[in-house]
Amino acid sequence: MGISIKSVAGKDELSKFIEFPWFIYREYWRDPNWVPPLKRDIKFKLNTSKHPFWKHAERQLFLAYKDGTLAGRIAAIIDYNYNKLWNEKMGAFGFFECINDQSVADALLDAASDWLKKKGMSFIRGPLSPSMNDECAFLTEGYEKPPVIMMPYNPPYYPELVEKSGFAKAKELWAFYKDTSMGIPERLQKLAEALKRKHNLLIREVNFKKLSHELEIIRELYNKSWEKNWGFSPMTDEEINLTGKELKSIAVPELALFAFMNGKPAGVGISIPDYNQVLIHLNGKLGPIQIAKALVLRKKITGIRAMVFGFKPEFRRTGLPILLYWETERAARRLGYQWCELSWNLEDNDLINRFDSEIGGKLYKRYRIYERQIVP
Repeated sequence: MGISIKSVAGKDELSKFIEFPWFIYREYWRDPNWVPPLKRDIKFKLNTSKHPFWKHAERQLFLAYKDGTLAGRIAAIIDYNYNKLWNEKMGAFGFFECINDQSVADALLDAASDWLKKKGMSFIRGPLSPSMNDECAFLTEGYEKPPVIMMPYNPPYYPELVEKSGFAKAKELWAFYKDTSMGIPERLQKLAEALKRKHNLLIREVNFKKLSHELEIIRELYNKSWEKNWGFSPMTDEEINLTGKELKSIAVPELALFAFMNGKPAGVGISIPDYNQVLIHLNGKLGPIQIAKALVLRKKITGIRAMVFGFKPEFRRTGLPILLYWETERAARRLGYQWCELSWNLEDNDLINRFDSEIGGKLYKRYRIYERQIVP
């Protein structure tokens, strides 16, 4: 029968698309470190009529069958806000899962490329699921530890499949690991303490009870802090509001901090507990039994992820990042957390990579985003 590609249409095929990772990670690859996502979250993320991302983007989902058996999935995605900002014709692939079969991978990637070609795109990049503001890239190094919250995980053969399909590295992403019991170097502590004494400086927690007001500050800092970064995809107000609501449900106020200089927003640092340590026990469900289990398990979370850590360009070399991280780490130790992952960083962001190393972080995971030209 060979390989066939089918566009997803209807609820039954969408369910197959959402549930296929359980086959890959539980039956095919059998990796105990895989953390099942909540099925309802993936369904919402793919919902083009409800999720705000799709108001400026479109997508097509594909399933691959080999000899009549489901063998892979992929999404072809166009983010028109990204292309307008960077004046590019970039299409993306995301939500990629596949058996270790080059012919199946080729068929999936070609199906995505062909759909993007018809839409006028000139190259394909991925995995972006569905953008750089969500899970992105393939893990290439660091399989010893499970993934932390909102970071990707995949079989080690995925990068080889896309490389043999003609894709080349576009960018590498790094993750650093920091044991909170070690503290940060004394000279950096002294610098943080000296900076803290400045009267024109204010560090305060994000007030989740006044979320709409706080999101205005986050929006300003997000746009100024990341707008020059490679791959930056602007978020609409609706997307930022959704992100804020999602963070509110899992964030710890002591680990969500603003920095103000002379009364003006200068930086933000948001670290969240590694809820993957809870999700790994829920098997993608969140019914009454799972909710009760989650309430118990969340008290046993051992680490955090420094997920949002950005500063306006004019404040990056003031020592303010050191102070904000120092306050975060002190709070993490008080709350009993044992480690922190700082992720993700662009491989060529020398400033943040040096900073993570100087405070005691160790590079322990690498990820890769790929590109391929679409032949006219």
